[in-house]
Amino acid sequence: MSVTISVPQQQLLERILTLEIVRVTERAAVSAARLRGHGREKAADQAAVDAMRRELNKLPIVGTVVIGEGERDEAPMLFIGEKVGQGGLAVDIALDPLEGTTLTAKAMANALAVMAMAEPGTMLNAPDTYMDKIAIGPGYAEGLIDIDAEPGDNINALARAKGVKPSEITCCVMDRPRHETLVAKLRKAGAAVKLITDGDVAGIIETTDPSTGVDLYIGSGGAPEGVLAAAALRCIGGQMQGRLVFRNDDERARAAKWGVTDLNRKYGLLELVSGDVVFSATGVTDGSMLRGVHREGGFYTTESVVMRSATGTVRWIKARHRIKDA
Repeated sequence: MSVTISVPQQQLLERILTLEIVRVTERAAVSAARLRGHGREKAADQAAVDAMRRELNKLPIVGTVVIGEGERDEAPMLFIGEKVGQGGLAVDIALDPLEGTTLTAKAMANALAVMAMAEPGTMLNAPDTYMDKIAIGPGYAEGLIDIDAEPGDNINALARAKGVKPSEITCCVMDRPRHETLVAKLRKAGAAVKLITDGDVAGIIETTDPSTGVDLYIGSGGAPEGVLAAAALRCIGGQMQGRLVFRNDDERARAAKWGVTDLNRKYGLLELVSGDVVFSATGVTDGSMLRGVHREGGFYTTESVVMRSATGTVRWIKARHRIKDA
């Protein structure tokens, strides 16, 4: 006599999205790390993409890529709209197989393999454009920061909330010419500025960890990365706002294709990602949040973090992979 055991949907979500998702980012990280420091950005990214897609297609899901490597005509795999998985639980997927291609090519800190899964329809289908972003960690009154406020006003508001002087606030900003005026305003307000070359997903997540010394993230970067960072903040707490930035008519047309009608809309955290979401990141290179992939004898070691919004659970996972199987 056979017995069918019905697993509640919430338990199924947790089982798949917290215990299986990390295997996907681990494989992508290990594959990319083999090319760490070799100066081959495209090759490292492709290795991560191939590995991530293979692992996704082993999962018992009907997954739809809503944040991916680009549109079908630009990316041969993991493109926006692609279906992955063996069938089963319906989920939307946001991913960046290698967040920090330049960081990997140059063996610099904070390169990650990143992915988020959520209930269908709960993540913004962000077009491949830029996004203005501002974010802080948890523990503050809602609305403390505002993307439309002057940088100095945000610094002063955060300093008052923390009970410190503005000079004790540190802001993380991408080191780009477009941010020269922003950086000048932040420093004029008294804040310190931590400049990063790439990796704004890690930069935003740093605001949630007091040990990093980063209090606020501000500036423009990729819109897809903004959604991925928002997924992490949904799990561990914090505030974030974003606004899409369009440089030409082609980007505006892409936005319309994905259902974006208000081109000047200010998105709050819950408008970027809502519902139950699970986020996973595995270090490719050593960074402030995660240790990168290392070879130790006949094994690769990885360090990952997996978070779930519904429970607030954060799991730190250290793994050892036999080199012949990785």
